[in-house]
Amino acid sequence: MAKKKSKNSNSNTIALNKKARHEYTLGEKFEAGMSLQGWEVKSIRSGKVNISDCYVFIKNGEAYLLGAEIQPLNAASSHVVCDPVRDRKLLLNRKQLDKLSGLVERDGLSLIATAMYWKRNWVKLEFCVGRGKKLHDKRADLKEKDWQRNKERIMKHDHR
Repeated sequence: MAKKKSKNSNSNTIALNKKARHEYTLGEKFEAGMSLQGWEVKSIRSGKVNISDCYVFIKNGEAYLLGAEIQPLNAASSHVVCDPVRDRKLLLNRKQLDKLSGLVERDGLSLIATAMYWKRNWVKLEFCVGRGKKLHDKRADLKEKDWQRNKERIMKHDHR
């Protein structure tokens, strides 16, 4: 018996941080669950999330997401106090937390959120270990990107 797909299952991505690849040299990827309140899940389902300026920090042996903005819905309960930019705890195991804290403290790297997505019924956050780029690095990357685009055009034109 074949599984039926729902209408909204074509994309599991909730939000992307497109700026991260331009601003940072990204390395190893990690995936973490998030500790969310009910109103936040409802807002995420309606797509009211912004992770463009957020990052992960480690405090007292626990990982937190800082700067993610989840806008509350207008129809949310009136007795709930909604804080759109609160720190949200990330759910990682101890081995991953120890590795991340070593990378951040010893090597001086940053933890940058790159994507938020659904994995079955849970909201997951993908973040990468990265180092900030200097201005000349950004220019070199843009130059390389332009060259690759031009090379594709030339190759496409030559094959005709």
